[in-house]
Amino acid sequence: MAVAMTGPQFDAPHAAAQVPGEPPAQKVTVHIVAERFRFSPDEIRIRRGATVEFHLESDDTDHGFRILGTDIDRVIPKRGRGAITVVFTPDHAGKYAFECSKICGAGHDFMHGVVVVED
Repeated sequence: MAVAMTGPQFDAPHAAAQVPGEPPAQKVTVHIVAERFRFSPDEIRIRRGATVEFHLESDDTDHGFRILGTDIDRVIPKRGRGAITVVFTPDHAGKYAFECSKICGAGHDFMHGVVVVED
């Protein structure tokens, strides 16, 4: 099982709207490849207040990308059919689990990861 990350995990952060008394919010871009029952990377760490822009592509068949506890649930098209972008702004520190939401084969249940939001 070969899984490759396209480009760096995090691009340079960008300043976003700032709330008085709070540190400036940042935008983080994360490239994720879905393939044969795995997301790569499968753990993403960000600071509270950051907005994450996921760029997701598949290296084999269609996969899903669902962040549990949110309304994010998208299909990642199979290899050669493009990529998708998902924007996520967590509202508190903690762990946000994500998983494949489209049955993709015998190892489907192993396709999961986590976004860790730190203060």
